[in-house]
Amino acid sequence: MKILLTGCGGQLGRELKRSLACLGELVACDRHQLDLAQPDALREAVRAIAPTVIVNAAAYTAVDQAEAEPAVADAINAVGPRILAEEARRLGALLIHYSTDYVFDGAKPAPYSEDDTPAPLSAYGRGKRDGETAITASGARHLILRTSWVYGLHGANFMKTMLRLGKERDELRVVGDQFGAPTWSRHLADATALILARREIPDGLYHLAAAGATNWHEYAETIFAEARRAGLLEKIPMVRRIASADYPLPAPRPANSRLDCSRCQRDFGLALPDWRTGLIDCLADARF
Repeated sequence: MKILLTGCGGQLGRELKRSLACLGELVACDRHQLDLAQPDALREAVRAIAPTVIVNAAAYTAVDQAEAEPAVADAINAVGPRILAEEARRLGALLIHYSTDYVFDGAKPAPYSEDDTPAPLSAYGRGKRDGETAITASGARHLILRTSWVYGLHGANFMKTMLRLGKERDELRVVGDQFGAPTWSRHLADATALILARREIPDGLYHLAAAGATNWHEYAETIFAEARRAGLLEKIPMVRRIASADYPLPAPRPANSRLDCSRCQRDFGLALPDWRTGLIDCLADARF
């Protein structure tokens, strides 16, 4: 297969570049080489490359900044994916696209399934929802993978922020009333490669996130404990648990970001490891 990978410079894209390389010819593009916010150039590039698979890891992920520039976020998170889907349909290619738990409002007490209706709270969430809708309506062969709380050794994410702050401060205040599953970008990339290696890939929407659940406060404490064990931190700061109301941000976050991933396990035989396992393995990599 000939795979076009967008967003190869991001935290997920870098892992996908490694995971997908063995599956065929891989054309990996970062945002400087292929900008989803430039519709005409995007169409021209896809037609010139003529892939059999498009893996879209490009996204506008600055959740709070999206409140100030929703049009820019939508260009990348909604319009760009629509164009990729239209071009995929034209080529007869498969489009794999990543979405987010932020398409939900977090009011449901149980984990969200693929059949639950999105109700995003933020401009970022609305853009990602609109991208999903456009892909589904395009008629292209597609696979949308919704995930949550993605982190890794590249890019900006909560884990890297905590590791930096843990070296700078003796005490931190972290929200403890938002729940989800931190998902290592490498696990997500490897799962994508396993799906692509199948003979047949069903169209549709699937939830794919780490097993288990936690909150940001517990996640931070676990990061510090495991980083200390891995030799990445000399001391562990005090982490005080606070409510979301005590740490207001421009973009509201869902209180419940837990995703039911049973459909993915049923159809693909795939289940990601527990979030703690992913974190420990990721931090082990950070030592080298």
